[in-house]
Amino acid sequence: MLAYTFSDKRGDLDMVLFKLSEKLAAKGLSAAGLVQINTERCKDHACDMDVKVLPAGPVMRISQSLGKDSRGCRLDTGALETAVGHVTQTLTTQTDVLIINKFGKLEAGGRGFRNVIGTAIGLGVPVISGVNALNRKAFLSFSDGCATELSAEVEELYTWLVQQAETRLKSA
Repeated sequence: MLAYTFSDKRGDLDMVLFKLSEKLAAKGLSAAGLVQINTERCKDHACDMDVKVLPAGPVMRISQSLGKDSRGCRLDTGALETAVGHVTQTLTTQTDVLIINKFGKLEAGGRGFRNVIGTAIGLGVPVISGVNALNRKAFLSFSDGCATELSAEVEELYTWLVQQAETRLKSA
C-alpha cells in the first residue's frame, strides 16, 4: 500500500499532489500528510517553499532565504521536522491516505517522514510519496521493492487510492 510518483518538470509534482489532495477533500476522503506550495519570487531569488499540513493546515515555510548568491540547501530542517510532528498527530486508522510531498534528503538519511510512512503502512493507510531523481535510489531501497510506481497524473493517483480503499474494506 505504498506508491510513489515523480516528474522531471520543476514544481510539477508539487502541483499534482496538491490537486490530488483537493480532489480527495471534495470527495469526502480523509488525507493526512503534506503538500508543497511554492511561491515564485523575482528571477534572482529561488522560490519560497511552503507546505500545507493536511487536511486543514497549518501552512508552514520550510525554506530559508540564504541570499541570491548562495548555493547551499535552502531547506529549513527544523521547520520540516515541525511539520512531521503535525502530520504524525493527524494520522489515524480512519485516515484514507497519507500524502508525502517528497521523499527527500532527510528521508534518504533516515529522518523526516520515514517513521510516519512506516506508521501509516502499519495502520493499513495507503501512502503516496513524491520522489525526485536524486533520492529515488534511496526510496527504492527504503521500500524494499514493495512500492508501486505511478505517473504524476491526478487521475491515476486517485484511481490507485480508490483500489486501495476497496482492498482495505474487503480485508476489514
